[in-house]
Amino acid sequence: MKPKTSMPSLDLPLINDARYKLEEQNPENFSLLFFYRGLHCPVCKKQLSEVQDHLEDFVERGVNLCAISMDSEERAKKAGNEWDVTSLPIAYDLSEEKAREFGLFISESISDKEPATFSEPGVFLIDKNNKLYFSSVQSMPFARPSTKDILNAIDFIIKKEYPPRGTK
Repeated sequence: MKPKTSMPSLDLPLINDARYKLEEQNPENFSLLFFYRGLHCPVCKKQLSEVQDHLEDFVERGVNLCAISMDSEERAKKAGNEWDVTSLPIAYDLSEEKAREFGLFISESISDKEPATFSEPGVFLIDKNNKLYFSSVQSMPFARPSTKDILNAIDFIIKKEYPPRGTK
C-alpha cells in the first residue's frame, strides 16, 4: 500500500461486544491502527499500555484509535483485562488474508505460548478520507515507533499541513 491510496475494508469485533468498521470512522483528523502480535507478546503489552496512557492526547488531536490482532475473542479479552487497556478499542479475529492485505508479516509459533499463526506489528495512520497517510510495519516484535514519536508526527502534520510522502 502506498500513501494516498484507499485502505482495505476492515470490519472486526471488539472486546466490548461492539464492532470496529474502518469505513465508518469519522475522525476529525486521522484514524490510527495498531496491529499487535497478541496476548503472548510482552512488547505489545508495553506498547498498548503506553498508547492507552496517551489516549486523551490522541483524542485532543482528533485521532480515532484501534488495536487489532489475530487473537481469538478469549485471548483478546484476556489481554485487554490482564494488560488493563480496556479503554482502548481492541479488535480481534483478524484473518491471515486480511493481515496480508494490510501488508503485515505473518509468523508461525516458536513456543507453546504463541498461537499457531499471528501477524507481526504494524502502525497505520489513515486520513479522514480513509486513505493511507503513513505506515510502519515490522517483521519482528522490536523497534516500533514510540507513542511520543507518533504524537509529535501528528502535531507536525497538522501544524504544517504536511503532505503524505512515499507516493511515487
